Amino acid sequence: QVQLVESGGGSVQTGGSLRLSCQVSLRTSILHRGWFRQAPGKEREFVGVITWNVITRPEGTAYYADSVKGRFTISSDNGKNTVFLQMDSLKPEDTAVYYCAAGYGGSYYSTSGYNYWGQGIQVTVSS
Repeated sequence: QVQLVESGGGSVQTGGSLRLSCQVSLRTSILHRGWFRQAPGKEREFVGVITWNVITRPEGTAYYADSVKGRFTISSDNGKNTVFLQMDSLKPEDTAVYYCAAGYGGSYYSTSGYNYWGQGIQVTVSS
């Protein structure tokens, strides 16, 4: 019903930048768009989210994990069809499969708050 497709992954050196994109098939009703990542041997972890409320926060509000705060930025196009994850000052510990997600319930800091997921895209940061 709802499909999410990530693009823009790849390999960079420490200190480099990448921008991930996530196209979402559903433009209405879903109120938050998140990014998660999963490194080998680790649980899937929250990276960041942008959420909108047409009444209280129509401009959108973004939140980030402490590990990426100040380095990563989430944004969207005007129609909220595509969300972006701009990753700067990348470190080897950022190496993971990155997942785009969309949801409308629960906590958006947790995987339980999302209803739809992309297939994931590899990001590799070498030293």
